[in-house]
Amino acid sequence: MAELILKADTTRQLGTRPARRLRRAGQVPGVVYGLGGDSVPVVVNARELRNALNTEAGLNALLTLDVNGDHQLGLVKELQHHPVRNEVVHVDFIRVDADVAVEVEVRLVLVGEALGVTHEGGVVDQASFVVGVAAKPEVIPNELTIDISEMTMGDTLRTGDIALPEGVELVGDPEELVASTSVAVIEVAQPDVSLDEEGEPVDAEAAGQAADESSSQESAE
Repeated sequence: MAELILKADTTRQLGTRPARRLRRAGQVPGVVYGLGGDSVPVVVNARELRNALNTEAGLNALLTLDVNGDHQLGLVKELQHHPVRNEVVHVDFIRVDADVAVEVEVRLVLVGEALGVTHEGGVVDQASFVVGVAAKPEVIPNELTIDISEMTMGDTLRTGDIALPEGVELVGDPEELVASTSVAVIEVAQPDVSLDEEGEPVDAEAAGQAADESSSQESAE
């Protein structure tokens, strides 16, 4: 059973205006659904929600939702944020069964140094940062690490190459690209080029000398 307990009150009013008042009061409106049960509108404390998700598991933190005294195992399915303030304005919780696998997205982290790539002037480009997996709630990994130390130029890593923990299965296309190699591109600053009246490049040093001569002549006059 999850150790993170989050109180969810079902007595909130529905509608845009009541939702705004709740947010101003430090509350987040949301809904709980899943496992064949009814969708239940709820409200949770914004700070308590933030603290519950501020763990290594992140959005995949297993929660015990205290829905008016009824404890239900759940996960955050979706968070909606304010487009400017980045505050959570709505949260969707999904009920889960401790003995039934659930599909979630897990963060991908590249570790190690691909010396075989860097010695040839290349870099490793990460193409995917999350991967879909299926696992029972208690064994959902916080993240999946991929060692790139043995990569050389021309190598690619795909989701099917990821070593998954016991009880965790890949969801989706095993050929989805995770990382690849490419030649490092070095940008060289281009000098400013002046053009004459006919659109031809003007030598900067010659142009400076001409300007000095013109200035001298004007002074003499």
